[in-house]
Amino acid sequence: MENNYLGKYVIVTGAANGIGKAITEGFSEKGSTVFMVDNDETNGKAVMEDLRSRGRHVIFIRGDVGKEVEVLQVFEEIKKHTASINCIINNAGISKFVSLEELTFLEWERVLHTNLSSVFLFSKYGIDMIKKGGSIINIASTRALMSEENSEVYAASKGGVVSLTHALASSLSNRNIRVNSISPGWIETGDYETLREKDHEQHFSKRVGKPEDIVRACFYLADQDNDFVTGENIVVDGGMTKKMIYEH
Repeated sequence: MENNYLGKYVIVTGAANGIGKAITEGFSEKGSTVFMVDNDETNGKAVMEDLRSRGRHVIFIRGDVGKEVEVLQVFEEIKKHTASINCIINNAGISKFVSLEELTFLEWERVLHTNLSSVFLFSKYGIDMIKKGGSIINIASTRALMSEENSEVYAASKGGVVSLTHALASSLSNRNIRVNSISPGWIETGDYETLREKDHEQHFSKRVGKPEDIVRACFYLADQDNDFVTGENIVVDGGMTKKMIYEH
């Protein structure tokens, strides 16, 4: 199969841990230069050094993705290395699951800025660098589509990501930039072997998701050959959002 990622330039936010780390590893393995953006400098640099020791092209840039001034600084640093990029993957996200009574407005703002404002900022300041035929991929969540108690701010942020995605797809179509989102379900970023059988069995797929499942979805959306897909939200959840649940 042709490698459509060799020599490409990719920005990944929230790249120091979890899904973002896996996305960085995946694209760098394919030969892309990946700009890792994260506020976690310790883990970010450790990941960068590990990947560089394996011959990968990875550059870590520290930045708070929810703050405009720091996002501008991130792009100034990126411009020292390249004049154009092929893909922005807005993966950075934090969660806060507390009761509505306990949730403070400061916590509300922090989650919204990190999860949603970051997508706006990286899209706004990144579009002039994205080559024609390039793409923006936003990591949303199945919690944009269904909820449980005490998830108001996370659900609002991820619902906003899905809506912002199709709005951006419309606005950026004249620039020949595709914009899509991915909504992961249960993706285990810790010790997969500690999961219980019933954790796996509750999925149609009969297994809990892995970060690599999201990486493969990113490959699909970043591929220029898939230029008919834009404004879409792809759910990657082992079928959980399609499961009808009765209590007997």
